[in-house]
Amino acid sequence: MISRSEFQLVLLRRMADYQPALVERARLGLGFSITEMREANAWWQRYVRSRSAPRGAERFRAALGPPEAVLDQRTGDLVCKLHHWVLPLWPELRFEIVVGPGGQVWQEWLVREPGTAPPTPHSGQDSQDSQDNQALEPWKYVVGDLERMYTRVRHLPEDAPTRWASEYGYEDKHGAVVRRRAQFVYGLLQEVSEPLT
Repeated sequence: MISRSEFQLVLLRRMADYQPALVERARLGLGFSITEMREANAWWQRYVRSRSAPRGAERFRAALGPPEAVLDQRTGDLVCKLHHWVLPLWPELRFEIVVGPGGQVWQEWLVREPGTAPPTPHSGQDSQDSQDNQALEPWKYVVGDLERMYTRVRHLPEDAPTRWASEYGYEDKHGAVVRRRAQFVYGLLQEVSEPLT
């Protein structure tokens, strides 16, 4: 079984395609080698595919221990359970799994700690108006933050189980809408770019 610290390596492995420098710094801060990160990821992949491994929330409890919080989320008549764990790399966030009524895990990602607000975007240094260029810093925002910060948000279909893309927009100083595309891994912002179309 891997520890909570090693579980973070599994998340980092998926983020390395976008932010290798941040991943390297985080890995070194945790005190693990590249080989140990690969081994932790390989172990997790075998574990989640094993027929003998626990299912649902118990799979994550085995690695992360009891959750810090379990919350109900009601959507109409549907009630899901949100399980939250604190991870040392992102203490202001929570690793969340969304468990459906049948016990199946529907989502696993990083979310903002309930009751806290996202950080204010940095304004572009070369901009005459702070609304011209709102820079969202990688690893500081999660998917849900976009809806709290912007009125124009469109979530795109996932291209992989751990990846998420969203498009959002805001008005510049002339009233024109500036559109951006945000890429997330495990719910955590990795990069912002101009939309493809």
